[in-house]
Amino acid sequence: MDAVLLAGGGADPEDPLYAISAGKPKALVPIAGKPLAQWVVDALVASKAVDHLVIVGLDGGSGLSFPVGTRFVPDSGSLLGNVRSGAMAALDGGDPSRPILIVSSDIPALEPVMVDWLVAASMETNDDFYYCAIDRSIMEARFPGSGRSFVRFSDREVCGGDLTILRPSAFLDGGKLWQRLTEGRKSTFAMASAIGFDVVVLLFLHRLTLADAAHKACARLHIRGRVMECGYAEMGMDVDKPFQFAMVEADLLDRRKGGSPAGKPNQA
Repeated sequence: MDAVLLAGGGADPEDPLYAISAGKPKALVPIAGKPLAQWVVDALVASKAVDHLVIVGLDGGSGLSFPVGTRFVPDSGSLLGNVRSGAMAALDGGDPSRPILIVSSDIPALEPVMVDWLVAASMETNDDFYYCAIDRSIMEARFPGSGRSFVRFSDREVCGGDLTILRPSAFLDGGKLWQRLTEGRKSTFAMASAIGFDVVVLLFLHRLTLADAAHKACARLHIRGRVMECGYAEMGMDVDKPFQFAMVEADLLDRRKGGSPAGKPNQA
């Protein structure tokens, strides 16, 4: 499967990591001896499931190491635009129904086994969209005080993973709803509102299950989707704030010494 790494975004003084970045783009911020994005690239390259890479927002002159054959796409200025341009570059005029792996560049704790698990699990069904959900208990056990944003459903409390698999043929036709969902991804209310008022009400009353929310979202988007029960906290531990940076850097340094074993996929 081809992978698209989203590494766009410049050095914004409003970004909480700006003081650490020293004006560099977030993807190039050094952590535990390597740029954020390099950790993710290395995990993807070492994965048995990834065939080719597309990098969005960086180029061959960024100072990072990329495998031969990597394609580079400029930052479009928006998450939705970057996903679309990256997916189209990965397809390279081929079948738009072929699944593509979309990966954020700010999850340096990612390991190859996690990528392999997600791709293998997605092959079990023929859906258009695969979304990783990580239970709060799993995230907090692995990264106490992670600072992630959790959504409370009636049956569980979860945060999202930063690896997604999608079929461009289904995604590219989503129009304004996809735009609202991506723009509101950091706000539970904004995402619920994009899906529908009934979702807002049920979520507010704690009467909405995760499965029901996924079903309603897929119906609105006219796609077949699957929530992946993910036991790998590392797949959702993005580095957005200084305390998260310090937490993950300590974890990466500990990993080099043989500590901090990765989690396991949830078999529930």
